[in-house]
Amino acid sequence: MDALALLTADHNRVRGLFARFQEAVEADDTAQLATLAETILTELEVHTTIEEEIFYPEISGASDEIRDVVTEGVEEHHVVKVLAEEIKQLAPGDEVWVAKCKVLIENVEHHAEEEETELFPAVRKAMPGDALVELGERMEQRKASLGAPTVEDKAHLSVEDLKRLAGEQQIPGRSSMDREELLATVAPG
Repeated sequence: MDALALLTADHNRVRGLFARFQEAVEADDTAQLATLAETILTELEVHTTIEEEIFYPEISGASDEIRDVVTEGVEEHHVVKVLAEEIKQLAPGDEVWVAKCKVLIENVEHHAEEEETELFPAVRKAMPGDALVELGERMEQRKASLGAPTVEDKAHLSVEDLKRLAGEQQIPGRSSMDREELLATVAPG
């Protein structure tokens, strides 16, 4: 899987978590909020790590446009990291905790949208497909070293199992995803 598909899969998995978080807010389910927030923060930590350690350094020299978006992306990561640390210090379900989680979600949604609409198309034009695949492999290896689930961890699942998990996890765009995209996107069951 190429680097852009891997990062998009991460974005979609987190979007599903965001949707479930909003449902838990509406249901006033503090236990579910706490569980989802912990998962969101872990996902974001892994994602920002692979972007900052591998993806951004590899792509930033491709063009001035890409370098500008990468620089902004690093700063957006910083904001998310600060919010994440503040969230960890508060009681789950508390009014300020929920507000900080919502601001974090808004920031991440903006960041992911910007990457997908501005950065990824520019990177796809600037880098050959084989380089993007190699980059994706390195990022997937780093995810594994961080203890995050990888595509390999889910390879035994059938398409039906993957679709069921994608539905349960409220993954956006799941109905049009092929097996490879589902493998990259869903969290293990």
